[in-house]
Amino acid sequence: MFTLEKFLENATAITILLAFVGYLATAWSARMLARRKDKLELVNRRLNEFYGPLYIALQAGNIAYRSLLKKQGKKQSFPILDSEMKEWMLWMTTIFMPLNDIREKIIIEKAYLIVEEQMPQCLLDFVTHVVGYKAVVAKWADGDYSERRSTIGWPPEFDVYVERSYAALKARQTELLHSYPWRHYHRMFGRKRS
Repeated sequence: MFTLEKFLENATAITILLAFVGYLATAWSARMLARRKDKLELVNRRLNEFYGPLYIALQAGNIAYRSLLKKQGKKQSFPILDSEMKEWMLWMTTIFMPLNDIREKIIIEKAYLIVEEQMPQCLLDFVTHVVGYKAVVAKWADGDYSERRSTIGWPPEFDVYVERSYAALKARQTELLHSYPWRHYHRMFGRKRS
């Protein structure tokens, strides 16, 4: 027979069960939000202190390099003719080397922010390229113009690495900033990327 006492016992048990389930859901949600916040902080640090500055310096350097080539009516900088040497030295010492120095400093001082477990070879190749140019520029300062370029060439993988890493981190940042429904909606109905 159904009594008020049994009903109240069942209601109390259900209330306790619902409170416990609510507590578990709240704890799980808080944990997930804390993990998301930590992930976002790391992504933001990588963008603000490493990949963002590398990307901007890379783009500025590439724009300047294309501008110099256009000014000289060339498709590539080498060979550097005697008639172009003065202009090449000016651009190297006032534009390219300062940008290279910025990138080198970021790579050396902020290497702990790289995404990979191991240092990418293209970053090491870039630093080596810059060191080679420092020797060339020091010779120029001493009046020795026998070398015009670093003996270590520009690593083409560097550009690809920086651009891909920056784009991937920006996408991850956007994903972490927005809720699941927002991300799902934009995946389904957002612009298709070409």
